[in-house]
Amino acid sequence: MTRQSAADDGRGGLTRERAIVAENAALLVVDVQNYCAVIGQGEHADITADSVPPDHRYYFDRIESHVLPNIRRLQDGFRANGIEVLFTVIENLTRDGRDRSLDYKISGIGVPKGSADAEVVAAIAPAADEIIIPKTASSVFNVTNIDYVLRNLEVDYLVIVGLLTDQCVESAVRDACDRGFLVTLVEDACGTYSQQRHDATLSAIRGYCRICRTDDLLAELGPA
Repeated sequence: MTRQSAADDGRGGLTRERAIVAENAALLVVDVQNYCAVIGQGEHADITADSVPPDHRYYFDRIESHVLPNIRRLQDGFRANGIEVLFTVIENLTRDGRDRSLDYKISGIGVPKGSADAEVVAAIAPAADEIIIPKTASSVFNVTNIDYVLRNLEVDYLVIVGLLTDQCVESAVRDACDRGFLVTLVEDACGTYSQQRHDATLSAIRGYCRICRTDDLLAELGPA
């Protein structure tokens, strides 16, 4: 199946509003790792459960109430249907981070190679033999071989979830679309620092992807 035929709406036209086809699909979990998703670790090392700043409460509540449980449900559904589950993590190729993008250096974002901060959050840990792709810039498509990997896996339908909705997730959605993948963003399995930022991104990227919720996508998959 070509990517163009995958997008055919059955009436001679093209659309991104297509149900995924299991044998040509993959779930991509973006940057849900200890460095940026866990209180007391990584960039939140100075925060404790009793001292979460007001401007961070929404973010951590969103991770616990939506992002982690919905990603886990999606993982279970995709794995049961034999669909690939992949992960990106922010992780340097070196311990001192000299290989990072200029933006990450300016922003002070750096996760040493092989560190605990680079690990996917335990609640949604990769299963044996699932692919983890380290990156050192916002868009995984710009700085890794993920496009090559997905094409080798014969993926046409890419489902994207993770953190942050308006940064690395949005970058992945836009770049995947431009590379010819049919992208589905599962909005209740993504999070950022405010509902306003989350909603603004959903509005901005509707032209690049199909947007749905976890329940709808699992219903679309059907039984294993």
